[in-house]
This record gives sequence, C-alpha cells and structure tokens, in this order.
Amino acid sequence: MTNQKLRIGLLIDAYRIPFWVFKMIEIIQGSNHSEIILLVKKEDISTKKESFTSKLWKKKNELFYRLYTKFEKKAFTPNPNALDLKNLKDIIGCTEIVVQTETNSGNDSISEKDIDAIKTHDVDVFIKLGFNNLEGNILKSSKFGVWLYQYGDSKTKKNAPPGVMEMLKKQKETAVTLLQLSHESKSCIKLYESFYETDNLYLSRNSDNLFWKSRFMVPKKLEELHRLGEAKFYQKLKRINAISITYNYKKYQIPSNWDTLKGISNLYWSAFKGVIKRRTYFEQWVLLFKLENTETSSKSFNTFERLLPPKDRFWADPFIIKKNDTYFIFIEELLYSENKGKISVLEMDKKGNYTQPKVVLETPYHLSYPFLIEDKGELYMLPETNENNTIELYKCITFPDQWELEKVLINNIKAVDSTIYKKDGKFWMFTNVEEHLGMGSTHELHIFYSDSLLNDIWIPHPENPVELNHNNARPAGNIFNFNGKIFRPAQDCSVHYGYGMKINEITILNENTYKEEIVQSIHPDWSKDVLSTHTLNHCGNLTFIDAIISRKKIN
Repeated sequence: MTNQKLRIGLLIDAYRIPFWVFKMIEIIQGSNHSEIILLVKKEDISTKKESFTSKLWKKKNELFYRLYTKFEKKAFTPNPNALDLKNLKDIIGCTEIVVQTETNSGNDSISEKDIDAIKTHDVDVFIKLGFNNLEGNILKSSKFGVWLYQYGDSKTKKNAPPGVMEMLKKQKETAVTLLQLSHESKSCIKLYESFYETDNLYLSRNSDNLFWKSRFMVPKKLEELHRLGEAKFYQKLKRINAISITYNYKKYQIPSNWDTLKGISNLYWSAFKGVIKRRTYFEQWVLLFKLENTETSSKSFNTFERLLPPKDRFWADPFIIKKNDTYFIFIEELLYSENKGKISVLEMDKKGNYTQPKVVLETPYHLSYPFLIEDKGELYMLPETNENNTIELYKCITFPDQWELEKVLINNIKAVDSTIYKKDGKFWMFTNVEEHLGMGSTHELHIFYSDSLLNDIWIPHPENPVELNHNNARPAGNIFNFNGKIFRPAQDCSVHYGYGMKINEITILNENTYKEEIVQSIHPDWSKDVLSTHTLNHCGNLTFIDAIISRKKIN
C-alpha cells in the first residue's frame, strides 16, 4: 500500500474498556501503519433497576460459578489484570458518533442516517469491541469490513465466557480467532487463529492469559495489510480460509451450577492425584541417543539408549559437534538445589562409550540450549541467556572447555532458544520472544537476520512474529537440510511446556516473506514413563533427544 496509514474505527459500548483492549489500542496508536480516527459508540439505554431478590433469582443457576470465582480471587489475582477497566479517552481524542441501535433477535442494526454519517470518515477497518451481533449496512461502511475476536473452537460452548469452558472441560488448548465479518454477517474470513495451553488450575488465569495473548492479533494483521496491500493480503489468507466459516454470535452465558461443580471437582481431583504421585515419583529431564551404523538403522525412539543423570539434577538440550572420531555433546545441566542452568559437555566415541558431563560455561544467570555454530574457522555457542535479557554469543578459546563472551548480539530482549541458520549469504536467527505482556516464551517465533554473525545490527523480519502458536513456535534444535529441503524442529507445547515436537519444512525464507509447513509430529508415546520431549539434534551417525521421564524417588 501507500505510506498513508490505515484509518481505523472502533465500535464500542462504553468508554471504560478492559486493560488488554486499552493496551492493544496503544499499540495501534503508536504504530506507523494505522491510526484510530473514529469512535462509534452505542447509545446508553437506561433500564429500570431490579431489586436484589429479583437479580438473585435470575442468577440462581449461576451461583456456584460466581461463588467459586470470588473464592479464586482471594487465591489468585492476575497482575496485571487483563479485565481491569481503563478509560479509552485517556489515549483517544478522535471524532465520536453516538448511534442508536435497533435490536432484533440479539442482532444490532444501525440507522441509515447514522451509517451515512459514518461513511463520511472513510474508515478502512472497524474493530468490534462492543455491540451485539451486527447486521445491515454497517458491515459495508468500511473498506476492509468489521474485525472481531471469537473465542473457543468447535468443542467449546462459544456462549461461555472466554477461556472458561476449556478449563472446566479439561481441554488441552484454548483457542482465539480473529475474523472479518462479511456483508452477509453470518459468514466471515478467518484473519488469524491461535491456540494456547489451557491453565489447569485457575479459571481467571486461563481467561487472563487468553486476553493478553489476543491483544497483538489486530495490530499484527493491520501491519500486514498495510505492508502487503489489499491484493497480496487476501491472497495470503486463501490457504487458511479453504473451508468456509460461519460466525455464530451469542451473548456470553455463565456456566450452570452443574457445569461448574463437575468441572471444578474434576480439576481438583486431578490435582490431588498429582500431589499423591509426587510423593513417590519425580519428573526428570534425561538424554536419549541412537548411534547408527548404517543409513537403514531404526530411528524409532523406543530403540534409543538412555543417559540417566543423578537424581539431584537434570540434563537437557543436547547439541552435538564431531571432532575426528569423537562426538562432543553440549547440554544444559541443572542441579535442583541451585535451580540455575549451566552448560556442560560429555564425550562419546564411535562405539557409544561416553564420559560423564563436565561444566564448561557458567554465569551468574541461567544458561540453557547451547546452540553451536562455526564461522570462518571459529566455533561459537549461543546459549539461552533470557534471564539476563540478552542474546549472547560465546567464542571457543580452547575446545571443548574454555569459552569467552564474544559479543552481545541483541540487548534488552526476552528471548529463548535462539537458533541460527545460514542461507543465501545471510545469518537467520530464529528465537522465541516474549514481546507482548502475558504471552510467555512458547508462543511468538521471531526471525532476525544479518550479513555477518558478529554484526552489531540484527534486522527484525517484517512478518514477526512469523509463528504464533504454542504448538509450533519455540525452536527445538538445529535447522537442517535433507533431500534438498530445509527443516525446522519446533516444540509442541499444546499439552504442557516441552510436551513434544513438530518438524516444519521451511518453504520460503527471505527478507520479506516466511512460510513453513508442518510435516511431522513427535509425541512422547514410545514408553509409559516418558512424558515430554523437546530437543532433537543429529550429527554424523549420532542422534540425540531429551525427554522427561517419571522416576521413583527411592529405588
């Protein structure tokens, strides 16, 4: 598109808006791609006040839910709370139009007189933050339609408060979709869809997480629309809209007493069983390897040998480099008593004999994920230094046990599991960034690129975050080539952090576009005691993974 900003309108019921919406609007207002030029507010309609007993009678079937949420507030209060109310007028000073609506069967329509007034403002996108289901010419009053959030998926009751039924039904994932309503109002275009691990303890925390994770979606798609232009933007959406979508608007309804009682009972029963199990068993990250003698050797994980750490620590994140006939496996080693990771190395010969790990790099802050890269005859390590708010590159001075900080590649960043791949003369850094409040470290995959490994400037990819799903974003090992194709291992955190892995084929990687497709899923299902696996690396004839296993505290 041109350099002219997109003109955004907001459809609201009130000036007091949830904190997560307030922060989303701040992002839009501070961007170089969009500006909010119009507020369309639904007129307040005063209603006769109901008596306390009348209100109580109407809400009798919601009693358990309301009592439980009050109890939960004393046990857990989100900070910051996504639903705290903020005044929209503190950050918006644009034109306002107050409209009367005609409501029919839960649908709101706006008068033609008000529609004519709205059209004079040449709005590009309306963001629906209020009103009931919209119908009529308001859907035709902006160039790119009305955008709105829809929470839940086909398995959830869409009329329940966002993030509630997913937890009560013990679903593994909580979904949010950004939609564009069509002129017919019942069909729509899917602009973006994302899934997040359902919190298994607090209803309010699951909803809070979901709202914070929703806040980036509108700004991201507005930026993309501005950058690509209309034709390319909607062409890109064709793949995720292969199946037609119907938008079914329903007002949120509080879960019934039975739904609440059953759901909460199941959650606490599961938590109780977990407490009992943890008295006898504990979960530990361990290493598994396969040393192949031929290309046809079995690669099934149930044939991998285990390297079990002492019970006072765990071993994870194996990265391999081969020198002569010896493999050197760099790992994260963490003693439970210290709760701080350090980088260790163990050696393995071509027969599979190995040494015990020894520490080679330790800092005052946590280290993990010892990614290795060679450049111009030098060996470097890019361990995770998220706790220090940096991405740091270490140079090997004496192999394998002497390393010195060479350069801080990026400062003031919350990034994990940085992985670099060299292509077309450029270094491409894949890393998960906690860019948005409440997003955590498993959802947002960002790419930065540079002409030199030791460059002072790493350029963020214009499509960042290029992946925004907790089941396929966070790096899980070296990006590798196979049969002329490029593959990126990623963590699958759909069940819990580090649950499994996905292998993605990178189909496009350049300064403007990134595309990948999932080609394989790896689940921890090859042994009953294996609960997770989240790193995969291969070098020569040796393949290493890590896994969480359940071990008895006392043999």
